[in-house]
Amino acid sequence: MSHSLRRAGLVGIAVASALVLSACGGTSNNASSSGGKSIVVDASFDLKTADPNREYETTGGMVAHALYQTLLTFDGSDVSKPVDGLASYTMSADNKVLTLTMKGDSTFSDGSKVTADDAVFSLQRVLGIKGNPSFLLDGITVAKTSDTTLTLTSAEPNPALPYILPNPALGVVNKKVVEKNGGSATADDKAESFLNKTSAGSGPYMLESFDAASQVVLKKNPKYSGKAPAYDRVVLRNVQGPTQKLNVEAGDSQIALDLNPDQVAAIDASKVNVISAASRYTIFLLLNQDKAVDPFTSNPDFLDAVKKGIDYDKILDLAGKGSERPGGVIPSIFIGALKASDGNQFDLSGAKAALAKSGYSGQTVKLNFPNDITVQGLSLQSVAESIQAQLKTVGITVQLAPAPVATELDAYRNGKEPMGLWYWGPDFPDPSNYLAFTPGELVGLRAGWTADADPTVSDLAAKAKAATGTEERTAAYQALQKAQNASGPFIPLLQPAQNVVTAKSITSLSLNPLWTIDFAGIK
Repeated sequence: MSHSLRRAGLVGIAVASALVLSACGGTSNNASSSGGKSIVVDASFDLKTADPNREYETTGGMVAHALYQTLLTFDGSDVSKPVDGLASYTMSADNKVLTLTMKGDSTFSDGSKVTADDAVFSLQRVLGIKGNPSFLLDGITVAKTSDTTLTLTSAEPNPALPYILPNPALGVVNKKVVEKNGGSATADDKAESFLNKTSAGSGPYMLESFDAASQVVLKKNPKYSGKAPAYDRVVLRNVQGPTQKLNVEAGDSQIALDLNPDQVAAIDASKVNVISAASRYTIFLLLNQDKAVDPFTSNPDFLDAVKKGIDYDKILDLAGKGSERPGGVIPSIFIGALKASDGNQFDLSGAKAALAKSGYSGQTVKLNFPNDITVQGLSLQSVAESIQAQLKTVGITVQLAPAPVATELDAYRNGKEPMGLWYWGPDFPDPSNYLAFTPGELVGLRAGWTADADPTVSDLAAKAKAATGTEERTAAYQALQKAQNASGPFIPLLQPAQNVVTAKSITSLSLNPLWTIDFAGIK
Protein backbone atom coordinates (compact mmCIF):
# COMPACT_ATOMS: atom_id res chain seq x y z
CA MET A 1 0.00 0.00 0.00
CA SER A 2 0.97 3.64 -0.12
CA HIS A 3 3.54 5.22 2.13
CA SER A 4 0.84 7.25 3.86
CA LEU A 5 -1.19 4.16 4.68
CA ARG A 6 1.94 2.38 5.83
CA ARG A 7 2.33 5.08 8.43
CA ALA A 8 -1.22 4.33 9.46
CA GLY A 9 -0.30 0.72 10.13
CA LEU A 10 -2.23 -0.56 7.13
CA VAL A 11 0.57 -2.11 5.14
CA GLY A 12 -0.52 -5.18 3.20
CA ILE A 13 2.00 -7.97 3.74
CA ALA A 14 1.01 -11.59 4.22
CA VAL A 15 1.74 -14.51 6.50
CA ALA A 16 5.03 -16.24 7.09
CA SER A 17 4.64 -19.96 6.72
CA ALA A 18 6.45 -22.78 5.01
CA LEU A 19 4.17 -25.46 3.72
CA VAL A 20 5.04 -28.99 2.78
CA LEU A 21 1.81 -30.68 1.81
CA SER A 22 1.09 -34.35 1.70
CA ALA A 23 -0.67 -34.75 -1.62
CA CYS A 24 -0.44 -36.63 -4.84
CA GLY A 25 2.14 -35.46 -7.33
CA GLY A 26 1.48 -33.88 -10.67
CA THR A 27 1.38 -30.46 -12.24
CA SER A 28 -1.06 -28.26 -14.05
CA ASN A 29 -1.09 -27.00 -17.57
CA ASN A 30 -4.36 -25.09 -17.32
CA ALA A 31 -2.73 -21.78 -18.28
CA SER A 32 -2.30 -21.28 -21.97
CA SER A 33 1.40 -21.50 -22.76
CA SER A 34 3.84 -21.83 -25.57
CA GLY A 35 5.27 -24.88 -23.83
CA GLY A 36 6.37 -26.28 -20.49
CA LYS A 37 4.51 -26.47 -17.21
CA SER A 38 2.32 -23.55 -16.16
CA ILE A 39 0.56 -22.63 -12.95
CA VAL A 40 -2.28 -20.20 -12.27
CA VAL A 41 -2.31 -18.18 -9.04
CA ASP A 42 -5.36 -16.11 -8.09
CA ALA A 43 -4.87 -13.06 -5.87
CA SER A 44 -6.77 -9.89 -5.09
CA PHE A 45 -4.37 -7.38 -6.62
CA ASP A 46 -2.67 -4.60 -4.71
CA LEU A 47 -0.38 -3.67 -7.60
CA LYS A 48 0.88 -0.51 -9.25
CA THR A 49 4.17 -1.26 -10.97
CA ALA A 50 6.68 -3.94 -11.96
CA ASP A 51 9.56 -1.54 -11.24
CA PRO A 52 11.10 -3.10 -8.13
CA ASN A 53 12.55 0.14 -6.80
CA ARG A 54 9.13 1.81 -6.91
CA GLU A 55 6.81 -0.95 -5.71
CA TYR A 56 5.60 -1.15 -2.13
CA GLU A 57 2.41 -3.13 -2.50
CA THR A 58 1.54 -6.73 -1.62
CA THR A 59 1.22 -8.06 -5.16
CA GLY A 60 4.13 -5.92 -6.29
CA GLY A 61 6.34 -7.64 -3.74
CA MET A 62 5.40 -11.07 -5.11
CA VAL A 63 6.29 -10.01 -8.64
CA ALA A 64 9.51 -8.21 -7.71
CA HIS A 65 10.75 -11.20 -5.69
CA ALA A 66 10.31 -13.44 -8.73
CA LEU A 67 12.06 -11.07 -11.13
CA TYR A 68 14.87 -9.57 -9.03
CA GLN A 69 17.32 -10.82 -6.45
CA THR A 70 18.23 -8.86 -3.33
CA LEU A 71 21.60 -8.49 -1.63
CA LEU A 72 20.33 -10.41 1.40
CA THR A 73 17.33 -12.69 1.69
CA PHE A 74 15.55 -15.09 4.04
CA ASP A 75 15.49 -18.86 3.93
CA GLY A 76 11.92 -19.80 3.06
CA SER A 77 9.53 -18.60 5.73
CA ASP A 78 12.15 -18.06 8.42
CA VAL A 79 12.55 -14.31 8.97
CA SER A 80 14.50 -14.65 12.22
CA LYS A 81 17.86 -14.46 10.46
CA PRO A 82 18.92 -12.87 7.14
CA VAL A 83 21.00 -15.08 4.85
CA ASP A 84 23.21 -14.41 1.84
CA GLY A 85 21.51 -13.34 -1.36
CA LEU A 86 23.63 -11.69 -4.02
CA ALA A 87 26.11 -10.84 -1.26
CA SER A 88 27.38 -11.85 2.15
CA TYR A 89 27.52 -9.27 4.93
CA THR A 90 29.25 -8.11 8.09
CA MET A 91 28.00 -5.45 10.50
CA SER A 92 30.32 -3.14 12.40
CA ALA A 93 30.43 -3.39 16.19
CA ASP A 94 28.58 -0.09 16.53
CA ASN A 95 25.83 -1.21 14.11
CA LYS A 96 26.46 1.77 11.85
CA VAL A 97 28.28 0.24 8.86
CA LEU A 98 27.03 -2.77 6.92
CA THR A 99 29.62 -4.17 4.50
CA LEU A 100 28.34 -6.31 1.63
CA THR A 101 30.61 -8.53 -0.44
CA MET A 102 29.19 -9.58 -3.80
CA LYS A 103 29.28 -13.34 -4.35
CA GLY A 104 29.79 -12.86 -8.10
CA ASP A 105 27.93 -15.97 -9.20
CA SER A 106 24.71 -14.41 -10.50
CA THR A 107 23.83 -13.16 -13.97
CA PHE A 108 21.07 -10.97 -15.30
CA SER A 109 18.60 -12.36 -17.81
CA ASP A 110 20.67 -10.82 -20.64
CA GLY A 111 23.68 -12.90 -19.55
CA SER A 112 25.74 -10.10 -17.97
CA LYS A 113 27.21 -10.48 -14.48
CA VAL A 114 25.61 -8.85 -11.45
CA THR A 115 28.23 -6.46 -10.00
CA ALA A 116 28.74 -4.10 -7.10
CA ASP A 117 28.03 -1.25 -9.50
CA ASP A 118 24.56 -2.68 -10.17
CA ALA A 119 23.91 -3.03 -6.44
CA VAL A 120 25.02 0.51 -5.60
CA PHE A 121 23.01 1.95 -8.47
CA SER A 122 19.87 0.06 -7.43
CA LEU A 123 19.96 1.18 -3.78
CA GLN A 124 20.82 4.74 -4.75
CA ARG A 125 17.94 4.61 -7.23
CA VAL A 126 15.53 3.66 -4.44
CA LEU A 127 16.72 6.70 -2.50
CA GLY A 128 16.83 9.02 -5.51
CA ILE A 129 13.37 8.20 -6.88
CA LYS A 130 11.87 9.06 -3.47
CA GLY A 131 9.00 6.66 -3.99
CA ASN A 132 7.09 4.65 -1.39
CA PRO A 133 9.98 2.28 -0.47
CA SER A 134 12.59 5.02 -0.09
CA PHE A 135 11.91 5.25 3.66
CA LEU A 136 13.50 1.80 4.04
CA LEU A 137 16.89 3.45 3.49
CA ASP A 138 16.24 6.70 5.37
CA GLY A 139 19.50 8.03 6.79
CA ILE A 140 21.60 5.51 4.84
CA THR A 141 24.57 6.37 2.61
CA VAL A 142 25.39 3.78 -0.06
CA ALA A 143 28.94 3.64 -1.43
CA LYS A 144 31.08 1.31 -3.53
CA THR A 145 34.29 0.47 -1.68
CA SER A 146 35.91 -1.97 -4.14
CA ASP A 147 35.09 -3.96 -7.25
CA THR A 148 33.30 -6.50 -5.08
CA THR A 149 32.14 -4.59 -1.99
CA LEU A 150 29.78 -1.81 -0.99
CA THR A 151 28.88 -0.25 2.33
CA LEU A 152 25.67 1.04 3.83
CA THR A 153 26.44 3.63 6.48
CA SER A 154 23.98 4.97 9.02
CA ALA A 155 24.48 8.00 11.26
CA GLU A 156 22.68 6.14 14.05
CA PRO A 157 23.06 2.46 15.04
CA ASN A 158 20.78 0.40 12.80
CA PRO A 159 20.87 -3.31 13.71
CA ALA A 160 17.67 -3.82 11.69
CA LEU A 161 19.40 -3.06 8.38
CA PRO A 162 20.16 -6.72 7.48
CA TYR A 163 16.44 -7.45 8.01
CA ILE A 164 15.47 -4.57 5.72
CA LEU A 165 17.66 -5.51 2.75
CA PRO A 166 15.63 -8.63 1.75
CA ASN A 167 12.66 -6.41 0.90
CA PRO A 168 11.79 -6.96 -2.79
CA ALA A 169 11.73 -3.19 -3.30
CA LEU A 170 15.51 -3.30 -2.83
CA GLY A 171 15.96 -5.71 -5.73
CA VAL A 172 19.08 -5.24 -7.85
CA VAL A 173 18.48 -4.09 -11.42
CA ASN A 174 20.80 -4.21 -14.42
CA LYS A 175 22.41 -0.75 -14.30
CA LYS A 176 23.42 -0.54 -17.96
CA VAL A 177 20.05 -1.72 -19.26
CA VAL A 178 18.03 0.53 -16.94
CA GLU A 179 20.17 3.60 -17.64
CA LYS A 180 19.88 2.95 -21.38
CA ASN A 181 16.09 3.07 -20.96
CA GLY A 182 15.84 6.31 -19.03
CA GLY A 183 16.85 5.12 -15.58
CA SER A 184 18.82 7.14 -13.06
CA ALA A 185 19.31 7.46 -9.31
CA THR A 186 17.33 10.71 -9.21
CA ALA A 187 13.75 11.89 -9.20
CA ASP A 188 14.09 12.32 -12.99
CA ASP A 189 14.23 8.53 -13.47
CA LYS A 190 12.07 7.50 -16.42
CA ALA A 191 12.64 3.72 -16.55
CA GLU A 192 9.34 2.62 -15.03
CA SER A 193 7.50 2.25 -18.33
CA PHE A 194 10.35 0.09 -19.66
CA LEU A 195 10.37 -2.09 -16.52
CA ASN A 196 6.61 -2.55 -16.81
CA LYS A 197 7.24 -4.26 -20.15
CA THR A 198 10.65 -5.93 -19.81
CA SER A 199 12.32 -7.00 -16.58
CA ALA A 200 16.01 -6.30 -15.99
CA GLY A 201 16.79 -8.66 -13.15
CA SER A 202 18.57 -11.84 -12.14
CA GLY A 203 15.66 -13.64 -10.47
CA PRO A 204 14.20 -17.04 -11.39
CA TYR A 205 11.61 -15.47 -13.70
CA MET A 206 11.37 -12.79 -16.39
CA LEU A 207 8.41 -10.58 -17.20
CA GLU A 208 6.32 -11.83 -20.12
CA SER A 209 3.39 -9.43 -19.73
CA PHE A 210 2.14 -6.95 -17.16
CA ASP A 211 -1.29 -5.46 -16.56
CA ALA A 212 -1.66 -3.94 -13.09
CA ALA A 213 -5.44 -4.29 -13.25
CA SER A 214 -5.87 -7.84 -14.48
CA GLN A 215 -2.93 -10.21 -15.00
CA VAL A 216 0.83 -10.65 -14.79
CA VAL A 217 2.59 -13.46 -16.65
CA LEU A 218 6.09 -14.62 -15.74
CA LYS A 219 8.36 -16.94 -17.71
CA LYS A 220 11.38 -18.90 -16.54
CA ASN A 221 14.75 -17.11 -16.70
CA PRO A 222 17.22 -19.45 -18.46
CA LYS A 223 20.16 -17.43 -17.06
CA TYR A 224 19.11 -17.80 -13.42
CA SER A 225 22.05 -18.99 -11.31
CA GLY A 226 19.98 -20.76 -8.66
CA LYS A 227 17.89 -23.90 -8.76
CA ALA A 228 15.52 -23.76 -11.72
CA PRO A 229 11.85 -23.36 -10.74
CA ALA A 230 9.52 -26.30 -11.32
CA TYR A 231 7.12 -24.22 -13.40
CA ASP A 232 8.12 -22.64 -16.69
CA ARG A 233 5.34 -20.08 -16.54
CA VAL A 234 3.31 -18.38 -13.81
CA VAL A 235 0.00 -16.67 -14.53
CA LEU A 236 -0.96 -14.33 -11.68
CA ARG A 237 -4.58 -13.19 -12.01
CA ASN A 238 -6.56 -10.46 -10.27
CA VAL A 239 -9.55 -12.31 -8.84
CA GLN A 240 -11.76 -11.55 -5.84
CA GLY A 241 -12.23 -14.05 -3.01
CA PRO A 242 -15.57 -15.67 -3.97
CA THR A 243 -14.36 -16.33 -7.50
CA GLN A 244 -11.00 -17.55 -6.21
CA LYS A 245 -12.86 -20.20 -4.24
CA LEU A 246 -14.81 -21.39 -7.29
CA ASN A 247 -11.69 -21.39 -9.50
CA VAL A 248 -9.47 -23.44 -7.20
CA GLU A 249 -12.24 -25.96 -6.48
CA ALA A 250 -12.89 -26.38 -10.21
CA GLY A 251 -9.21 -26.70 -11.09
CA ASP A 252 -9.19 -23.45 -13.08
CA SER A 253 -6.43 -22.21 -10.77
CA GLN A 254 -3.92 -24.02 -8.59
CA ILE A 255 -3.50 -21.47 -5.79
CA ALA A 256 -5.94 -19.04 -4.13
CA LEU A 257 -4.40 -16.49 -1.76
CA ASP A 258 -7.31 -14.42 -0.47
CA LEU A 259 -10.09 -16.55 0.94
CA ASN A 260 -11.69 -15.30 4.14
CA PRO A 261 -12.56 -17.62 7.05
CA ASP A 262 -16.18 -18.08 5.89
CA GLN A 263 -15.11 -19.02 2.37
CA VAL A 264 -12.57 -21.50 3.73
CA ALA A 265 -15.18 -23.06 5.98
CA ALA A 266 -17.45 -23.61 2.97
CA ILE A 267 -14.80 -25.06 0.66
CA ASP A 268 -14.78 -28.68 -0.45
CA ALA A 269 -11.64 -29.92 1.31
CA SER A 270 -11.71 -33.18 -0.66
CA LYS A 271 -10.73 -31.25 -3.79
CA VAL A 272 -8.04 -28.96 -2.39
CA ASN A 273 -5.46 -28.45 0.33
CA VAL A 274 -6.41 -25.83 2.92
CA ILE A 275 -3.67 -24.17 4.96
CA SER A 276 -4.28 -21.65 7.75
CA ALA A 277 -1.48 -19.94 9.64
CA ALA A 278 -1.04 -16.77 11.67
CA SER A 279 -0.33 -13.66 9.65
CA ARG A 280 2.08 -10.97 10.78
CA TYR A 281 -0.70 -8.45 11.38
CA THR A 282 -1.35 -7.47 15.00
CA ILE A 283 -4.88 -6.30 15.81
CA PHE A 284 -4.81 -4.10 18.89
CA LEU A 285 -6.99 -1.90 21.07
CA LEU A 286 -5.76 1.53 22.19
CA LEU A 287 -7.00 3.65 25.09
CA ASN A 288 -6.18 7.34 24.78
CA GLN A 289 -4.00 8.72 27.57
CA ASP A 290 -4.90 12.35 26.88
CA LYS A 291 -7.33 13.47 29.61
CA ALA A 292 -8.75 16.08 27.24
CA VAL A 293 -9.84 13.30 24.89
CA ASP A 294 -11.39 11.11 27.59
CA PRO A 295 -11.03 11.27 31.40
CA PHE A 296 -11.58 7.53 31.82
CA THR A 297 -9.43 5.91 29.14
CA SER A 298 -6.55 8.01 30.55
CA ASN A 299 -7.19 6.69 34.07
CA PRO A 300 -4.69 3.90 35.01
CA ASP A 301 -7.29 1.91 36.96
CA PHE A 302 -9.80 2.11 34.10
CA LEU A 303 -7.07 0.97 31.68
CA ASP A 304 -6.28 -1.93 34.01
CA ALA A 305 -9.96 -2.85 34.14
CA VAL A 306 -10.16 -3.04 30.35
CA LYS A 307 -6.99 -5.15 30.10
CA LYS A 308 -8.36 -7.63 32.64
CA GLY A 309 -11.92 -7.48 31.34
CA ILE A 310 -11.21 -8.82 27.86
CA ASP A 311 -11.53 -12.56 27.29
CA TYR A 312 -8.67 -12.98 24.85
CA ASP A 313 -9.58 -16.56 23.99
CA LYS A 314 -13.04 -15.47 22.84
CA ILE A 315 -11.49 -12.80 20.63
CA LEU A 316 -9.15 -15.40 19.17
CA ASP A 317 -12.07 -17.73 18.41
CA LEU A 318 -13.56 -15.06 16.14
CA ALA A 319 -10.56 -15.31 13.83
CA GLY A 320 -10.75 -19.05 13.42
CA LYS A 321 -8.18 -21.74 12.76
CA GLY A 322 -4.59 -20.63 12.29
CA SER A 323 -4.88 -17.35 14.18
CA GLU A 324 -2.71 -16.72 17.22
CA ARG A 325 -2.65 -14.51 20.25
CA PRO A 326 0.65 -12.63 20.63
CA GLY A 327 1.89 -11.88 24.13
CA GLY A 328 2.76 -8.32 23.11
CA VAL A 329 2.62 -6.04 20.09
CA ILE A 330 5.39 -7.99 18.30
CA PRO A 331 3.91 -10.92 16.34
CA SER A 332 4.91 -14.47 17.14
CA ILE A 333 7.03 -14.97 14.01
CA PHE A 334 9.63 -12.27 14.88
CA ILE A 335 12.51 -12.34 17.32
CA GLY A 336 11.58 -10.71 20.62
CA ALA A 337 7.98 -11.96 20.58
CA LEU A 338 6.30 -12.90 23.85
CA LYS A 339 4.26 -16.03 24.42
CA ALA A 340 0.54 -15.54 25.00
CA SER A 341 1.05 -16.63 28.61
CA ASP A 342 3.31 -13.59 29.12
CA GLY A 343 0.61 -11.18 27.93
CA ASN A 344 -2.34 -9.66 29.79
CA GLN A 345 -4.85 -12.23 31.04
CA PHE A 346 -8.61 -12.29 31.48
CA ASP A 347 -9.55 -11.70 35.14
CA LEU A 348 -13.17 -10.65 35.56
CA SER A 349 -13.06 -10.10 39.32
CA GLY A 350 -9.80 -8.18 39.00
CA ALA A 351 -11.35 -6.07 36.24
CA LYS A 352 -14.36 -5.17 38.39
CA ALA A 353 -12.10 -4.28 41.33
CA ALA A 354 -9.94 -2.02 39.16
CA LEU A 355 -13.02 -0.36 37.70
CA ALA A 356 -14.35 0.38 41.20
CA LYS A 357 -11.06 2.16 42.03
CA SER A 358 -11.21 4.25 38.85
CA GLY A 359 -14.24 6.35 39.83
CA TYR A 360 -16.06 5.35 36.67
CA SER A 361 -19.84 5.09 37.09
CA GLY A 362 -21.35 4.00 33.79
CA GLN A 363 -20.44 6.87 31.48
CA THR A 364 -20.35 6.03 27.77
CA VAL A 365 -16.92 5.55 26.20
CA LYS A 366 -16.60 5.56 22.40
CA LEU A 367 -14.79 2.80 20.51
CA ASN A 368 -13.71 3.99 17.05
CA PHE A 369 -12.70 1.68 14.21
CA PRO A 370 -12.80 1.46 10.40
CA ASN A 371 -15.76 -0.61 9.24
CA ASP A 372 -15.04 -0.92 5.52
CA ILE A 373 -11.88 -3.02 5.70
CA THR A 374 -11.05 -6.52 6.83
CA VAL A 375 -7.79 -7.95 8.12
CA GLN A 376 -7.09 -11.27 6.39
CA GLY A 377 -10.85 -11.46 5.85
CA LEU A 378 -11.67 -10.72 9.51
CA SER A 379 -14.11 -7.86 10.06
CA LEU A 380 -13.14 -5.38 12.77
CA GLN A 381 -16.87 -4.94 13.42
CA SER A 382 -17.10 -8.44 14.87
CA VAL A 383 -14.09 -7.83 17.12
CA ALA A 384 -15.52 -4.50 18.30
CA GLU A 385 -18.90 -6.07 19.12
CA SER A 386 -17.21 -8.77 21.17
CA ILE A 387 -15.19 -6.18 23.11
CA GLN A 388 -18.36 -4.16 23.73
CA ALA A 389 -20.22 -7.19 25.10
CA GLN A 390 -17.33 -8.33 27.29
CA LEU A 391 -16.73 -4.91 28.82
CA LYS A 392 -20.45 -4.58 29.54
CA THR A 393 -20.05 -7.59 31.83
CA VAL A 394 -17.31 -5.69 33.67
CA GLY A 395 -19.60 -2.67 34.01
CA ILE A 396 -18.22 -0.49 31.20
CA THR A 397 -20.58 1.08 28.66
CA VAL A 398 -18.95 1.09 25.23
CA GLN A 399 -20.52 2.90 22.28
CA LEU A 400 -19.36 1.57 18.93
CA ALA A 401 -18.40 4.35 16.52
CA PRO A 402 -17.57 2.74 13.17
CA ALA A 403 -16.64 4.87 10.15
CA PRO A 404 -15.08 4.41 6.70
CA VAL A 405 -11.30 4.15 6.89
CA ALA A 406 -10.85 7.33 4.85
CA THR A 407 -12.76 9.20 7.56
CA GLU A 408 -11.44 7.43 10.62
CA LEU A 409 -7.75 7.67 9.67
CA ASP A 410 -7.60 11.36 10.52
CA ALA A 411 -8.96 10.83 14.03
CA TYR A 412 -6.55 7.93 14.54
CA ARG A 413 -3.50 9.76 13.23
CA ASN A 414 -4.32 12.90 15.19
CA GLY A 415 -4.80 11.06 18.49
CA LYS A 416 -8.49 11.92 18.87
CA GLU A 417 -9.99 8.47 19.43
CA PRO A 418 -10.97 7.67 23.07
CA MET A 419 -10.71 3.95 22.29
CA GLY A 420 -9.52 2.70 18.91
CA LEU A 421 -9.43 -0.71 17.25
CA TRP A 422 -6.71 -0.94 14.59
CA TYR A 423 -4.06 -3.21 13.17
CA TRP A 424 -0.39 -2.95 12.33
CA GLY A 425 1.51 -4.62 9.55
CA PRO A 426 5.26 -4.08 10.02
CA ASP A 427 7.46 -2.56 7.34
CA PHE A 428 10.19 -5.12 7.85
CA PRO A 429 10.48 -8.30 9.98
CA ASP A 430 12.37 -6.83 12.90
CA PRO A 431 11.16 -5.91 16.40
CA SER A 432 12.57 -2.39 16.07
CA ASN A 433 9.57 -1.60 13.86
CA TYR A 434 7.46 -1.81 17.04
CA LEU A 435 9.32 0.99 18.80
CA ALA A 436 6.56 3.04 17.14
CA PHE A 437 4.33 1.83 20.01
CA THR A 438 6.42 3.55 22.71
CA PRO A 439 5.96 6.97 24.39
CA GLY A 440 6.42 9.92 22.05
CA GLU A 441 6.71 7.74 18.94
CA LEU A 442 4.38 7.43 15.94
CA VAL A 443 1.69 5.08 17.29
CA GLY A 444 2.34 6.03 20.90
CA LEU A 445 1.26 9.60 20.15
CA ARG A 446 -1.92 8.32 18.49
CA ALA A 447 -2.86 7.00 21.92
CA GLY A 448 -1.85 10.26 23.64
CA TRP A 449 1.25 8.58 25.10
CA THR A 450 3.69 11.49 25.17
CA ALA A 451 7.47 11.22 25.38
CA ASP A 452 7.53 11.95 29.13
CA ALA A 453 4.51 9.80 30.01
CA ASP A 454 6.29 6.61 31.09
CA PRO A 455 10.04 6.88 31.85
CA THR A 456 10.30 3.16 32.63
CA VAL A 457 9.00 2.15 29.20
CA SER A 458 11.04 4.87 27.47
CA ASP A 459 14.21 3.62 29.15
CA LEU A 460 13.50 0.03 28.11
CA ALA A 461 12.79 1.22 24.56
CA ALA A 462 16.17 2.95 24.42
CA LYS A 463 17.88 -0.22 25.67
CA ALA A 464 16.06 -2.33 23.08
CA LYS A 465 17.05 0.06 20.30
CA ALA A 466 20.71 -0.10 21.35
CA ALA A 467 20.84 -3.87 21.89
CA THR A 468 23.02 -5.99 19.61
CA GLY A 469 23.03 -9.70 18.81
CA THR A 470 20.00 -11.94 18.64
CA GLU A 471 19.97 -13.02 22.29
CA GLU A 472 20.46 -9.52 23.70
CA ARG A 473 17.88 -8.01 21.37
CA THR A 474 15.34 -10.77 22.10
CA ALA A 475 15.66 -10.22 25.85
CA ALA A 476 15.50 -6.44 25.51
CA TYR A 477 12.35 -6.43 23.38
CA GLN A 478 10.65 -8.96 25.62
CA ALA A 479 11.37 -6.80 28.67
CA LEU A 480 10.02 -3.76 26.83
CA GLN A 481 6.77 -5.51 25.91
CA LYS A 482 6.19 -6.76 29.45
CA ALA A 483 6.45 -3.17 30.67
CA GLN A 484 4.14 -2.01 27.88
CA ASN A 485 1.61 -4.66 28.85
CA ALA A 486 1.72 -3.48 32.45
CA SER A 487 1.30 0.26 31.96
CA GLY A 488 0.92 1.06 28.28
CA PRO A 489 -2.27 2.08 26.44
CA PHE A 490 -2.09 -0.72 23.85
CA ILE A 491 -3.83 -4.06 24.24
CA PRO A 492 -2.65 -6.65 21.68
CA LEU A 493 -5.56 -8.91 20.76
CA LEU A 494 -4.64 -11.34 17.99
CA GLN A 495 -2.83 -12.21 14.80
CA PRO A 496 -5.54 -13.24 12.33
CA ALA A 497 -4.92 -16.22 10.08
CA GLN A 498 -4.11 -16.10 6.42
CA ASN A 499 -5.77 -18.88 4.46
CA VAL A 500 -4.07 -20.37 1.42
CA VAL A 501 -5.86 -22.93 -0.72
CA THR A 502 -4.03 -25.04 -3.28
CA ALA A 503 -4.79 -27.79 -5.75
CA LYS A 504 -3.97 -31.31 -4.62
CA SER A 505 -1.17 -31.31 -7.20
CA ILE A 506 0.82 -28.75 -5.14
CA THR A 507 3.13 -30.57 -2.75
CA SER A 508 5.41 -27.73 -1.61
CA LEU A 509 4.76 -24.04 -1.18
CA SER A 510 6.85 -21.46 0.67
CA LEU A 511 5.24 -18.25 1.93
CA ASN A 512 6.99 -15.28 3.50
CA PRO A 513 5.74 -12.05 5.11
CA LEU A 514 7.77 -9.88 2.74
CA TRP A 515 6.89 -11.38 -0.63
CA THR A 516 3.89 -13.54 0.32
CA ILE A 517 4.65 -16.36 -2.10
CA ASP A 518 7.88 -17.60 -3.68
CA PHE A 519 6.78 -18.72 -7.14
CA ALA A 520 10.13 -20.44 -7.71
CA GLY A 521 9.56 -22.64 -4.65
CA ILE A 522 6.23 -24.07 -5.80
CA LYS A 523 6.32 -27.79 -6.53
